This record gives sequence, C-alpha cells and structure tokens, in this order.
Amino acid sequence: MSSILVTGANGFVGHALCGALASHGHDVTALVRRPGAFTGATRQWSHGEADFLGLAEAWPRDFAPDCVVHLAARVHVMNDTVADPLAAFRATNVEGTLRVARAAHERGVRRLVFVSSVKAAAEWDGGVPLAESMPVSPAGAYGCSKLQAEEALWQYGAQSGLEIVIVRPPLVYGPGVGANFLQMMNALWRRLPLPLGAVEARRSIVYVENLADALMHCAIDPRAANLCFYVRDDQDPSVAGLLRALGSHLGRPARLVPMPVSLLRAAGMLTGRVAQIDRLTQSLRVDDSLIRTTLGWTTPYTVDEGLAATARWFRFTRGMNGER
Repeated sequence: MSSILVTGANGFVGHALCGALASHGHDVTALVRRPGAFTGATRQWSHGEADFLGLAEAWPRDFAPDCVVHLAARVHVMNDTVADPLAAFRATNVEGTLRVARAAHERGVRRLVFVSSVKAAAEWDGGVPLAESMPVSPAGAYGCSKLQAEEALWQYGAQSGLEIVIVRPPLVYGPGVGANFLQMMNALWRRLPLPLGAVEARRSIVYVENLADALMHCAIDPRAANLCFYVRDDQDPSVAGLLRALGSHLGRPARLVPMPVSLLRAAGMLTGRVAQIDRLTQSLRVDDSLIRTTLGWTTPYTVDEGLAATARWFRFTRGMNGER
C-alpha cells in the first residue's frame, strides 16, 4: 500500500483517481481549495491559497506521502477574457506546479506524477500518431503552459532527485464530463442536425476510469520513474463514428449531415471559429505503446463501455431535471 496525495482531487479526474486508489487499498489524501467536497479519499487537506502559494509552509510536518499526483491546473477555456492568458496559465500551471514539487521534495516525497495534456505536444497529429520521442509544437496558451511546466519539472527533478512522471492524456470523457463533450451530448439529446457526417478525422480519447488506472500505475510502479507517457483508450474513433456510438447509447440517433470539410472550414473563417472547426476536422491520435510495454498497462474499459457509462450518467441527470 502506498500513501498518495492528489491535488485537484475534487475535480472530474480527481474523483475517479481517488476512488481507484482507495479501491486498491492505497492511503489517499485529497488536497483541495475548499473543504467539504466529496473526493473518495481517506482524508482531506484544504489549502485555499491561489497557485499553491505558501504550500511548503502549510504542509503538515508529520505528513510524507510516497507520491503526489498533481491534477490541479488552470484548464483550457474557450473565449478566455483575461488580459494576458499565457501569464495566467503560467501562474498556475508552471509556477504553481513547481511550488507543489518543491514542497513535496522538502517533505521527503519520492515521486511526482504530473498530469499534462496532449496539447503540450500538438493540436493535430499531421498524419502520424504522436509518440513521446517526437518533437513538440504546442499551440495556444494552455498547451504552451503545460509544456513549460513539463520542462521545469524535468529540470527540478534532475537537480533534486525527485522522480518525475509526465502523463499526456487526450480528450477525457466519462460521467461528470463538461466542456465540448457535454455540448456534443446536449446536441445529440436535442436531436440537432450536425454537419459532421463527412468528417473522417480520428481522435484519441480516454475514459476517465482508464486514465485513473493509468495514473495509479504511474504513481506506484518503479519502472515509470522519469518517463513521459501518452495514454488512450483501445480505439481512436472518427468524429462521425463517436457521434453515432454516443447517440446510440443515448437513445438519440445522431443526425449527421455530410457537409464537405472545405465548407466547414470556410464557415469557421466567416464565424471566427477556425480553431473549433480544426479540432473537429483534423486528426489527433497518440501512440500509447510506451506505457503498455514499460508498465504492462492495459485499459480496464473499452471505448464502448466508457461511452455507455457516460450516456447513462447523462440520461440520469436529464431525468432528474424532468427532461425526456
């Protein structure tokens, strides 16, 4: 049994990770901004300062977990309104992450698992699934901040001896998902026609419980030390295929209109949504062979099982709201 501290434990991935760790007998402490939220952890530690300011001073003297899994982050948002998005992302995702790493090392923590993002490497794959050995080219403030955090952690780990493990997940989905995936389910639920029937682009995705299992392996397996891993489900569905499968599980067959991709991109230029159209029409696949061969990791759940669980949650929430 290992003692593991999880930052951002009351978030979407944090809930799943704390549950997975606890179910395997690990001692889990949840580090959260506000006390009281359910996390599934053994205990909670509340630290309300932004960007983990003062964390080292607040760290309990008798608390020395084996590993910290750092999930807390300023996440990618559409139509960001801050004056300097990159500075805002850096404050949390780079400086904040380093504060966690330094505080952990000072208290004798052996390993830090940093949950980065595929966006630290690229926005699309250029025809070849992304591997850890490939050059990176992040786009946008979020992706750049995640890559900078990775680089800062590698440097700090080399200097201090703290073991660093980087995990770059693609789109994460599952019960409780928000953002674009939730918008997609809402569109299917409302039976809206979607002009994506001709989109053949394939996207790697990862079910939240599969990601939690991979993070658990990265936290406890000695072979993971000082490596970077991509993680994904067992299939990379096309955009149209994902919509059809999800619509089937929702009981709302997808109404897909086969609009040519060139017209979609032209519409994106006219409406100022080029980035959104690119994410829908360009492939972004990752190669997860390194984590599978190095750690012997396999996905506990298939894509179909993950989509089915997500659809059940969505239907339940709609039923609670009186929707049919």
